[in-house]
Amino acid sequence: MRKIEHIGIAVKDLEKSNALFGKLLGKEHFKTEEVDGEKVATSFFQVGETKVELLQATDESSPIAKYLEKKSEGVHHIAFDVEDINAEVERLKAEGFEILNETPKLGADNKLVVFLHPRSTNGVLIELCQEKE
Repeated sequence: MRKIEHIGIAVKDLEKSNALFGKLLGKEHFKTEEVDGEKVATSFFQVGETKVELLQATDESSPIAKYLEKKSEGVHHIAFDVEDINAEVERLKAEGFEILNETPKLGADNKLVVFLHPRSTNGVLIELCQEKE
C-alpha cells in the first residue's frame, strides 16, 4: 500500500455536505460523479495528497443507504492506493483478511476497487484502489 488515497464519508445530502466541507476545508469540491453499480453519487475534495470523498445514496438498496439507516452520517471507509490490486488481494487473503469482492470492480474517480470486510479490520471498512488503465 502506497498511501491513503481517500477517506469516504457517508452523507444524506450531497449538496448540503459539499457546502459544509467547502467551508471546513476552505475550498470547493473538484469533482462529482455517479457510480451506477454502487447506486451512489460522489463528490471529491483534494486535501494535500489525500482526497475526501462524500457519498450519497441514489437508491434505497444502495450500501450507502443501508449504512446511513444503520449508523447515520460519518466515516464510511478508508481507501488505500495500491500498485497491483490483484497481487494485494492475494497477499491480504493469505494474511487472513476477509475480502468482500475478490474481483476488482469499477469505482469512482477512474479506480478499480476491492473492499475488505470490517470484521477482519477492527471494524473499519477498507477499500483498496488502483488507477484504471
